[in-house]
Amino acid sequence: MNRRTLLMMGAGAAAMSGCASMGMDMGGGAGAPVAPAVRMPPLIQPRAELLQPWTGPYGGVPPWDQVTAAKLREAILEGIEIQRAEYAAIANNPEPPTFENTRVAMERAGDALGRATTLMGVMTQNIGGAEYDALRAELAPILSQAGDEITFNTRLFDRIRAVHETAEARGLNAEDRRLVQRTYEAFVRNGAALDAAGKAELGQINTELARAFAEFSQKVTADENAWTLVTDEARLAGLPDSNKAAARAAAQRNNLDGWAIMNTRSSVDPFLTFASDRALREQVWRKFVNRGDNGDANDTNAVIARIVALRARRARLLGFPTHAHWRMQDTMARTPEAAMALMNRVWTPAVARVREEVADMLQIARPDGVTEIEPWDYLFYAEKVRKARYDLDQNEIKPYFELNAMKQAAHWMAERLYGLTFTEVTGIPVFHPEVRTFEVKDKATGAHVGLWYVDDFARPGKRSGAWHSAYRVHETYDGKKTVLNSNNNNFVKAPEGQPTLISLDDARTLFHEFGHALHFLLSNVKYPSFAGTQRDFVEYPSQVHEHWVLTRPVLDRFARHYQTGEPMPQSLVDKIDASSQFNQGYQTVQYLSSALVDMDLHTRADPPTDIDAFERESLARIGMPDETVMRHRLPQFNHLFTSDAYSAGYYSYLWSEVMDADTWAMFEEAGDPFDPAIAQRFKEIILAPGNTTDRAEAYRQFRGRDPDVAALLRNRGFPVD
Repeated sequence: MNRRTLLMMGAGAAAMSGCASMGMDMGGGAGAPVAPAVRMPPLIQPRAELLQPWTGPYGGVPPWDQVTAAKLREAILEGIEIQRAEYAAIANNPEPPTFENTRVAMERAGDALGRATTLMGVMTQNIGGAEYDALRAELAPILSQAGDEITFNTRLFDRIRAVHETAEARGLNAEDRRLVQRTYEAFVRNGAALDAAGKAELGQINTELARAFAEFSQKVTADENAWTLVTDEARLAGLPDSNKAAARAAAQRNNLDGWAIMNTRSSVDPFLTFASDRALREQVWRKFVNRGDNGDANDTNAVIARIVALRARRARLLGFPTHAHWRMQDTMARTPEAAMALMNRVWTPAVARVREEVADMLQIARPDGVTEIEPWDYLFYAEKVRKARYDLDQNEIKPYFELNAMKQAAHWMAERLYGLTFTEVTGIPVFHPEVRTFEVKDKATGAHVGLWYVDDFARPGKRSGAWHSAYRVHETYDGKKTVLNSNNNNFVKAPEGQPTLISLDDARTLFHEFGHALHFLLSNVKYPSFAGTQRDFVEYPSQVHEHWVLTRPVLDRFARHYQTGEPMPQSLVDKIDASSQFNQGYQTVQYLSSALVDMDLHTRADPPTDIDAFERESLARIGMPDETVMRHRLPQFNHLFTSDAYSAGYYSYLWSEVMDADTWAMFEEAGDPFDPAIAQRFKEIILAPGNTTDRAEAYRQFRGRDPDVAALLRNRGFPVD
C-alpha cells in the first residue's frame, strides 16, 4: 500500500520522531494462522533501478549501495506515475466493488513508490547533505499532491464507501471489517467527502505544508551542524576524559584545533552536567536552545507561523474547530481535553518538585557565589546534589555501560522475554559504513523473523535524536513478508581504538528504541495497514522496555566495567535505585512544558504569527519555572513541524507512560522481570496484533482493567492524590 494511505490508516511515518525519535512500532497477532494468499492482479513493471523489487537474502533487502540522489529522483517520479495507474485501475474497475477488488487491491498499490520513498526517507535523515536536501525540497510537495490524488478520487471513494456500507452483509470477518471501517473513516477525515472546491483548497494546503515541513527540517539540521570551539583545555575542567576525547575527535573531524562541543544533545547535556566553567556552560546552552531562533537564514519562526496557519485553515475546512481536534480523532485520548486533564494532573506536582530541587541546589551553589539557578546551572548543580545526597557520581556509572555490551544486553532481554535471537551478519548493503546488521530468528523454531539495522553514531548531516525506522513490515495477505527495520541513535563515538561509553540515560534510550524495533519484529499482521497503532499508544511498548536496563540479571551479565570486567557492584546499584526519583521535577517539567505548549498552539482557531512571543506567553500561562527550559523549544521542535505526526500529539509520551508504568508494576508484583506468563501475554495481546483490534480494549484484556495513573505518579515520586 502506498505510503500516504498507510499514514492515514495509522501506521505512522516509516521513521517516527519521538522518542526523541521518529520511528514506528508495528505489531501482529502472534500465533494466528496465516491466511491463504490473496491473488492480486499483476502490477505495472517499473523501469527505474530503485523501483525494482528488492533482491538478495531475507526476502530482499534495500539496495543502499545503488542509491544516489539522481536515481531516487528518477524512481520517485516514475513511481508516482505507476501508483496513479494502479489506483486508476482500482477506481475504474467495471466490476461491482468488493472487499477484494477494492480494499485488498489498495494494499498492494503503490508498492514500487513505497520502496523508493523508504530509501529517500533514510538518506535524507541519516545521511543528509545538499543533494538530498534539494531532493526533499523538490519532491515533498509532489508526493503530497500524489497522495491527495488518491484521497480525492471520487470513484475510488465511492467504491470504498460501497464496501463499507455492505461489509456486514458480505460476511466479512472482524479484521476485514475493521480494515474497511478505518479506511472509510480515514478517507473522510482527510477530505474525501469534500466537494470539488474543498478538495482543491485542501490539496493546496497540503502541498504548502509539505514544502514547509521540508524547509523546517533543513533549517534545524543546518543549525545543529555547528559547535562551540574550545581552544583552552583549562576551560574543560570537570568534563570527563571520555567526553573530552569525543570533543577532541569532533574538532579533528571538522579540521579544527581544540575541542568541539557539538550542537546536539548528546554533546551538550554532558557538558552542562560536568563542566565547571559557568560562562562557557551558558555559551553552550544558549547556542543549543536557540537552534532555529537566531534571526538568520536558518531561523524557523516564519516557517512555523506558516505551518500553524495552514493547519488551522485545514481544520476549519474539514469541519473541526482546531488542528488538535482534527488530529486527535484517531487517538486513544480522542480529545484535547482528555490529554490536557492528564497533563495538568502531573504538571502541578512536577513544578512543586522543581521548587524543591532548586532550593537544594542553591545550598550548594551559594558558596560558589551563585545566588540564582539559571537554566545552564541546573544539570551542573543537580549533579552535585546527587553526589552529596546519594554519594552517586554519574562518572561512576558510565564505565559499566559500554555500547556494544548494552546492545548485547538488549538482545538478551529480547531472547528471555520473547524467544528472539540476534546474530550479526555482514555482506548486506548499508547506507553508511558504521551501520551494522543483525538477523533475527525465533529461538524455538529457528525461523527467520527479520533483519535489524543499527546506526549508532552522530555525524554531520544526520538529524538529531533517536528514532526507529521501518523498511518493510510483516504481512501475509499476498504471501508472507518478513520485517526489515532499524534503530538510529546519535551517540558520541569514541576515538579510534577506544570503547564507546554511554550514560545511563543513553542506555535507556537504546532500550527505548529497541522496544520500538521489538514491537515491529514481533508483528504478525495480515495487512500492512494494520502494522502501526495510534500515536498515543505507540510509545508504550518502547517506554516499558526501558525498565529492563537496571534489572539485576541484565546488570550482572552486561554492565561490566570496561577495564576490569567486574559487574556493577550492588552498592552502586543501590545508589542508583535510591536516587531513581531524583531530579524528576526537572525531567517532567522539561518534557511536559513542550507537550503543553504544543497543545496550546494547536487548540487555537486563530494561531499566532509571532511564535517567540506565543512561546513566552504560553509558558507564563502554565507557570513555567525560570530555572529550566522546554526540552524542545518551538523553533527546533522537529516532532511538530517536520510532519503532522506528533503535532497536537507530544502528550502521547505521557499517555503511553501511564500504561508503561502500570505494566511494569505488573512485573514487579510477579517478583520476576522476566516472568514468562506476563511476557507471553504482553507479546500476544499488546505487541503482536498491531491495530487489528482496539488498543484500549487490548490493554484492558492484558491488565484486567484500564491503566492506572497512580503507578506513573509513584514512579516519579509525586503525590498520588
